[in-house]
Amino acid sequence: MTVTMSAVAQGTIDAGLAETKAWLRIETATDDGAIGALVRSAIGMAEDFCAQAMFARAGVERLALSSEWTRLRACPVSAISGARAIAADGTASTLAVGTYAIDITGDGDGWVRVSQSRAETRLEVDLVAGIAADWPSLPDSLRQGIVRLAAHLFTERESSEPPPAIVTALWRPWRRMRIA
Repeated sequence: MTVTMSAVAQGTIDAGLAETKAWLRIETATDDGAIGALVRSAIGMAEDFCAQAMFARAGVERLALSSEWTRLRACPVSAISGARAIAADGTASTLAVGTYAIDITGDGDGWVRVSQSRAETRLEVDLVAGIAADWPSLPDSLRQGIVRLAAHLFTERESSEPPPAIVTALWRPWRRMRIA
């Protein structure tokens, strides 16, 4: 199972950059490129830690084709817009709406199954996943953890100091754990 998500919107990165610069009390644009890259990295680390996409964006998930309900790895899912069966040679064939079923639970888990037997063994699903639409709508604890991590990475770039414990404390309530 692989998930490929589109990049976080530049406007979101810019808003994170502005908030991180305010946290660091930096008023010049000299380090904007470096801080922006650190914000992007901090967002990625937050997504890895929480096992959730922070910002809503389109993606494609590839998984085993099955007639059993299969939970998508990407979450929280807000939309599933299509599915394709992938043959062994890599060619894709779009599945007709009645040949597969989808479900999105209240907590954002996306589920999919193919209702007709097929020769293909892999399935590709188009989806939209993410907690927030943009930077201001991201919950405060997630946003503050991203800012603090980006600030830490900026100020401690010559050090091997681990990130402050407050970062994971801010993110922990949002962490999704899955068994197998």
